[in-house]
Amino acid sequence: MAMPATASAEEVAVDTRSGSVGQVAIELARQTRSSIVVADPAVAARMVAPMRGRMEPEQAVRMLARKAGGRAVAVTTAAWRIEAAAPIRSAATRPSRARTASIVTVEAQAPDPIVVVASKRDLTIAELPGQVTILDGESLEAGGVGGTEKITQRVATVTSTHLGSGRNKLFIRGIADSSFTGPTQATVGQYLGDIRLSYNAPDPDLRLSDMARVEVLEGPQGTLYGAGSLGGIIRLVPNAPVLGETGGAITVGGSLTQSGAPGGDAAAMVNLPLGNSVALRANFDAATLGGYIDKPLLGRNDVNRTRILGGRAGLRAEIAPDWTIDLIGLGQSTDARDSQYAGRNARPPLTSNAQVPEGSDADYLMGQFVISGRIGEVRVRSTTGTVRQNLKERYDATVDADAPRLFSQENRTRMIAHETRIWQPETHGFGWLIGASYTHNRTVLTRSFENFVTTTASTGVRNTIDEFTLYAEASLRIRPGLTATAGGRLTYSRLGGSGEDVQPAISFAMAQARAQVTADRTTTTVLPSVAINAEVMAATTLYMRYQEGFRPGGFAIESDYVRRFQSDRTQTWEFGIKHGQPGVSPFDVAASVSYTRWRDIQADFIDNSGLPSTANIGDGRVWSASLTGGVELLAGLRLEAGATWNQSKVDQPPTELLSLVARSAAAIDMSPSGLLDATLARSMQVPNIAQFSGRMSLGWNREISDDLRLTANGWASYVGKSRLGIGPELGNPQGDYLDSGADLRIGTERYGVTLSVSNLTNSRGNRFSLGTPFGTGRDQTTPLRPRTVRVGLDARF
Repeated sequence: MAMPATASAEEVAVDTRSGSVGQVAIELARQTRSSIVVADPAVAARMVAPMRGRMEPEQAVRMLARKAGGRAVAVTTAAWRIEAAAPIRSAATRPSRARTASIVTVEAQAPDPIVVVASKRDLTIAELPGQVTILDGESLEAGGVGGTEKITQRVATVTSTHLGSGRNKLFIRGIADSSFTGPTQATVGQYLGDIRLSYNAPDPDLRLSDMARVEVLEGPQGTLYGAGSLGGIIRLVPNAPVLGETGGAITVGGSLTQSGAPGGDAAAMVNLPLGNSVALRANFDAATLGGYIDKPLLGRNDVNRTRILGGRAGLRAEIAPDWTIDLIGLGQSTDARDSQYAGRNARPPLTSNAQVPEGSDADYLMGQFVISGRIGEVRVRSTTGTVRQNLKERYDATVDADAPRLFSQENRTRMIAHETRIWQPETHGFGWLIGASYTHNRTVLTRSFENFVTTTASTGVRNTIDEFTLYAEASLRIRPGLTATAGGRLTYSRLGGSGEDVQPAISFAMAQARAQVTADRTTTTVLPSVAINAEVMAATTLYMRYQEGFRPGGFAIESDYVRRFQSDRTQTWEFGIKHGQPGVSPFDVAASVSYTRWRDIQADFIDNSGLPSTANIGDGRVWSASLTGGVELLAGLRLEAGATWNQSKVDQPPTELLSLVARSAAAIDMSPSGLLDATLARSMQVPNIAQFSGRMSLGWNREISDDLRLTANGWASYVGKSRLGIGPELGNPQGDYLDSGADLRIGTERYGVTLSVSNLTNSRGNRFSLGTPFGTGRDQTTPLRPRTVRVGLDARF
């Protein structure tokens, strides 16, 4: 019970910890200035998850009652009683028709607001001036646990390269740079909690097992997330350990791929209390993805099998009221036995003429230490993490068919990151956030050629960076329904780098110009942001925002030399509208239009030795528009769709690009002028981004009996045409294909059977026109996985 006070129908900031209903009721009563009594001791002892967001007191109390499996009864305008709800199993046990209708009506008017954790200020979707997509954990595991492909299949604005698991780069809304993972930082920031998964390493493709949700924020997100968030951020939110609760889950499945090898997967989770104030939650994942590419010259079929082993463990301790400590550790190993590309017109199809085994090995480890709590109305969160990521890739580098040759590249990354932030949710029309962070990242890239007799080292590169950052953001409610937000980020970067395995003669030449070999330098970057968010009618908001983003420069390899590339920067204006709550409202829609000015774009090309290199390719601009929405067609039947359109142009190609094209023209004995015109025409477009992409899905839920439920989902997505990269070797087209899938589960809350099918139409398509950078004269294609059927079993206890 809490002391009664005058309650207001105005929205208040709600932020409660997880705990028993009785504990949360006391906390909620204080925040809403109301009196809450939990009448039933059994209800008071039940554990509930945290509640966050802005809402009216009545809405907050009813939300707590729902979470507790009870109902809220108004005693006065400022006093409530939460009592056990009568079981609803048959007509004989239901409450009267009038009472049932009243309760349902109130609950439908007050759905749980979705809080965007990635906002770092616990804003709801309606309060956030920008486009955000939230994928809940249940939808991510539908049809079996997967990796990043679960995100790209469900979010039209997110795209990926397709070199293979643990090797890809992700892009959001037309902000893409290149096809390779080199020294450049990614344009998309990937986070687990508050710590980025990597700095300038590829997407580790973590298994999305036991996730609370995944949040995708379209960029730039420079104020809150700093470097490497030009396109946006993807934030993984794992389920936290639950105090006082014992439980677990297990999922197993087997799959058959048409014209390929079988596969299988398994996932397990357990949550264990370790006393009254400590809990452990751990999960384990294993998967084998059957191959479907043949290499007849090696006499091997289905060579591109991939094995994945991973796990995550979290320990939570409540050290004081409102204060917790979390320890998180995770690891994943990905072994791709061979590459997944084929010849575009190969006969038979899905075959490669490579004479060497390729593939990759990717290992990823992360540890985090998190302290969170509150001091009065001020929230505090401090996170420290460390990352170790190794990727070894093997490419066919054969020039003479009688002398097979293999190129090996290893990327070793070590990162230490820390962030501390304090914030106060909006109170009396004002909310604020102040944070500081430090990141140290070191990446060593080594390369070599092998002819199965000798191994020759090739020039590599080392890049290091230390980033010190201060950032702040504040919102002011100018009038009811109109909020202005402003923020800024100040980043001081210290960069260093040098060549690895440089040949003596070249090293001597480099020594004559030391500044070209060592990238020791410092930069200071300021990233401002402003936004306006206006509620124009019930559940409808308009917004406008301006944000900036940047990526620091570094060192790349061109032929046998190491050379510097500069920082790049984006400036984006965005206008948008949002109506309803996605997945909850009978109808919801979100639309946006953005314009980005991109200066000194960092991108990759193929150098004279046939190896990928990085350079600044000039300035450009990107127009982007997106539209997403959903509608409840019938009870339990929901249609969702999304589309994105992008138009980009590199309008000031530098002299270096023109020289590259001319050298390439001479190398392949073509007319330099003709090739120059053709290549520049292709180079005007930012690579790897289709002009149009779209997605549609249909979800169906049906109660078969009191305990038995049927859940079905079907989806289709179209990826439009794009090009691979810049330069004549990377000007190949890709995309223009349809992907699809469906899954069905029948079962209870505890047990279920799942049937899923991917690539329903068995489309080949071409996801990526690259298998090896030494593919000059080869027509490469990366097909979709052929039609695959999976049967799975799941259980909870």
